Amino acid sequence: MLTEIQRVALIPAYEPEDGLVNLVVQLSDAHFKIVLVDDGSGEQYRRFFSAAKRFAVVLTHEENRGKGCALRTGLSYIARHCSANAVVVTLDADGQHSVTDAVRAANEAAENPGTLVLGCRRFDGKDVPARSRFGNRLTCLVYRLATGAKVSDTQTGLRAFTMGLVPFLLGIEGDRYEYEMNVLLACPRRKIPLREIAIETIYENGNACSHFNALRDSLRIYGDIFKFALSSFTGFAVDYGLYTLLTAVMGGLGAVAIPLANVLARIVSAWVNFSINRKYVFKTEEKLAKTALQYFGLAAIILAGNTVLLSTLVGAGMNKYLAKVLTEIMFFTLSWAAQKFIIFPKKEEPAEELEAELQ
Repeated sequence: MLTEIQRVALIPAYEPEDGLVNLVVQLSDAHFKIVLVDDGSGEQYRRFFSAAKRFAVVLTHEENRGKGCALRTGLSYIARHCSANAVVVTLDADGQHSVTDAVRAANEAAENPGTLVLGCRRFDGKDVPARSRFGNRLTCLVYRLATGAKVSDTQTGLRAFTMGLVPFLLGIEGDRYEYEMNVLLACPRRKIPLREIAIETIYENGNACSHFNALRDSLRIYGDIFKFALSSFTGFAVDYGLYTLLTAVMGGLGAVAIPLANVLARIVSAWVNFSINRKYVFKTEEKLAKTALQYFGLAAIILAGNTVLLSTLVGAGMNKYLAKVLTEIMFFTLSWAAQKFIIFPKKEEPAEELEAELQ
């Protein structure tokens, strides 16, 4: 059955090296239809794409628009020109992925329609650059905290999927490296299964040809989380300040002082946090009344759990100020995920409109 399925390789490329042509030839020998996107590499790299045209469809951005945009350009072409039973494999142009692993990923996707297959590297080898090892551990941790799902290689560019996922992938935001993380963040929300296969870990010259900028592109990948963390810290500062003040003022009320101070401080800080998240973090276009109702419903649930846990910790003998800090940390991830995916979701553009833009 697998031999009847068209295999398509999608490669976004920016300022590639000599190995790109060799990769394209090997993929052609493995019976892949190849879609190569020149993401504004410029005249001095034109020879690589000219050589690749013997084996691949080459699409060109006149200016560099980013990896995410290049992937959507390729996906738009594939949606129009490839068969409905095709399997698509995305690969990086820098030589990190072997054709053997691309074939394995394609077969895995064909056997599991509607699943996003991830080719996951091992990061414990001596040849793995320290920045790649650290970056992957960080993104895996952030991803698990944000979604509850476990992935061992969030940064892999080797991914495979059947054509049914193309409209979903065309609707994902992000023009540069953040696109691939946004895909992973959206999959649990859309109940799209993730499946991992182990692949060879290849780093040419210490991964020197990678165009990933650790600071700039990390800010793009973690943008929403960083902004949410800053907003949450602002709300926490308001909450903690009022909590400290109110516990001192209401100390004479006995056992009721701590839960009452926590509730009053939480109400004020919740409104501050809601206002910042709605306007600056998630930038929703939903009506104020609807989002406010959902937000404060979530806040009520978190408040109940927060108050019970806080009172339990203090009752068990923990310092009341340390207990407050630990409680807030525990509820941070739940709040972020609920707000991003339920209360302030970004409207996804129809795939047809995105395809028209990319033509």
